[in-house]
Amino acid sequence: MNLDTPQSVVSKTRMQDVFARQEATALRLRSSTALERIAKIRRLRDAVIAHTEDWYRAAYADFKKPQGEVDLAEILPVCVEANDAIRHLKKWMKPKRVWPTLLTGGTRSHVQYVPRGRCLIVGPFNYPVNLTLGPLVSAIAAGNTAILKPSELTPHLSALMVKLVQEIFSEDEVAIFEGEADVAQALLELPFDHIFFTGSPAIGRHVMTAAAKNLSSVTLELGGKSPTIIDASANLKLAATNIMWAKFANSGQTCIAPDHVFVHESVKEQWVTLCRAELTRAYGASLAEQQNSPHLAHIVNARHTSRVKALLDDAKALGARTLTGGEAVTADCFVQPTLLDQIPGNARIMHEEVFGPLLPVIGYTDINAVVASINAGPKPLSLYIYSRDNANIDRVLMNTVSGGACVNHALMQFLHGNLPFGGINNSGIGNAHGHYGFMAFSHERAVVRTQISLVATLFSAGKVPVLVRRLMKSAFKIL
Repeated sequence: MNLDTPQSVVSKTRMQDVFARQEATALRLRSSTALERIAKIRRLRDAVIAHTEDWYRAAYADFKKPQGEVDLAEILPVCVEANDAIRHLKKWMKPKRVWPTLLTGGTRSHVQYVPRGRCLIVGPFNYPVNLTLGPLVSAIAAGNTAILKPSELTPHLSALMVKLVQEIFSEDEVAIFEGEADVAQALLELPFDHIFFTGSPAIGRHVMTAAAKNLSSVTLELGGKSPTIIDASANLKLAATNIMWAKFANSGQTCIAPDHVFVHESVKEQWVTLCRAELTRAYGASLAEQQNSPHLAHIVNARHTSRVKALLDDAKALGARTLTGGEAVTADCFVQPTLLDQIPGNARIMHEEVFGPLLPVIGYTDINAVVASINAGPKPLSLYIYSRDNANIDRVLMNTVSGGACVNHALMQFLHGNLPFGGINNSGIGNAHGHYGFMAFSHERAVVRTQISLVATLFSAGKVPVLVRRLMKSAFKIL
């Protein structure tokens, strides 16, 4: 859609109108109670569950996503997020008492959690329900209004989200706009109080630039090249089963999927053999079996399929060895689950986020070299290590930085609702999920109440310098 056309101008005007109407609602919601917010979260959760069969059909129509993945990675996380907020929101909203300091004796202080106001949530294509409606739960819990922009790459799921949102919310509270990237750009021009974006680091930079023009706060859930380490002590069967699931779920289109694997040379061949067996068990052995497997999603569209295939072709042209897979059916938006070995350092796949079913396998002998390699790149969203050697585990965790980490598992840091989920620098800004999601959409307001009039009298013209000197002398004595 081109915003210069009459139809687009009307759409842009409508966005501005809805945004303006949400201002009054945002002011009213500042005094909303926990029970009022919980009632809305319940309606959202119940509507998500009621549309289960519709989610199945829409996800299959968009990229043949299996029903099991829709349950586990789309519907369940939204419901868990909702249930967590329903159970704990009263506690989250309760002001936090803060003790006075030496300079503020005679006052009573607390931190008040106030809504940020009008919020924009821009969802991705890979888990559109989870990563659009999940943040919406947090926004509602914190007492905000919201405008949603679902991904245009999953039109069936986006259309269903539009239907759901319009069924249970008025536009002056929660609105949703479909459209291409220019619709998102038009929304980003509005002075939102907070923007929650999930997507690639490249687009995240554009979002942050747009937010800076209005000094909007942001939560950026991005991605990057999440490394995985398998050392000589690891349970190889566990590492093979778990990594093959974590990598090839949603056909590798997962921001926290293992991007590449460092495997100790002494166990590499054995681990690859176990991986081949696991892929055959899960998806079949041949290209045709895998292409038609009911358990394997496809790539979201032809453009992304071509991008993933180009990474594969580039690596093979430069001498990479295919350990398993290696074929693609572009017309069906399908790329085989593929393990690659002996990849030259100048191959594109070693520098770009894969976001597809290609897994580089890199042999190593020195764990310190692996740590140095990880630290040489941008900070990843996730890091995984499979090991039974606590010294190795501690060495990796203490000497690297990532948004989250798992030991002897993968993806669990996302599913654990009591942990903060988020990246660092290139892989994101801020956190989400549970209480951390509530905090992302809340402002921590400092409130001080003076109880003893003597304090107000002391902090008056001409008396502050004397008071401060006396207090400083007392503090120095205490230290």
